[in-house]
Amino acid sequence: MGGSSPCASCKLLRRRCTKDCSFAPYFPSDDPQKFAIVHKVFGASNVSKMLQEIPVHQRADAVSSLVYEANARVRDPVYGCVGAISYLQNKVSELQMQLAVAQAEIFCIQMEQEPVMPTSEIDLDNKSCLLQNDFTQFFGLSTSSNVINNTLEQF
Repeated sequence: MGGSSPCASCKLLRRRCTKDCSFAPYFPSDDPQKFAIVHKVFGASNVSKMLQEIPVHQRADAVSSLVYEANARVRDPVYGCVGAISYLQNKVSELQMQLAVAQAEIFCIQMEQEPVMPTSEIDLDNKSCLLQNDFTQFFGLSTSSNVINNTLEQF
C-alpha cells in the first residue's frame, strides 16, 4: 500500500507495506482477522506463492476460497470444508429417502381408495407385478428397494 495504513498481512507480520505488496488488495487493514486465519492455516509464504501462480483476475476468488477453507479447517482440522460438504450430501440423501417414503405412502393411500376388482388369482399377481414396476419407474427407484417391497406388501 505504501501509505500510513499497512495491509492486514504486513501489520500482522510486522513489516513495511510496499506499493507492490501482493496481499494488500485482498487483505485490507480494516479486516485483520481475514489474513490472521489464512496465515494460521496456510502460512504467509504459501499464500503468497499461491497468489503469484494464479492470474490476477482470479485472485480475489482464490482468496475467498482460502478464507473459507481456513475457517473450515479451524472448525474441523481433519476434513475442513470437505467434511461440511459430506455432511450436507448425507443430509440430502436422507431427505430424498424421506421424500420417497412419503411419496410411496401417498401412492399407497391413493391405490387403497381406488376399487380393485380382480377377476382371478392370476390377474391379481400380474397386477401386483405391474404395480411394482410402475411404482419403481415413477419414483426412479430399483425394485430391490426395501421401502418399495415393504410398501407393496401392504396391498
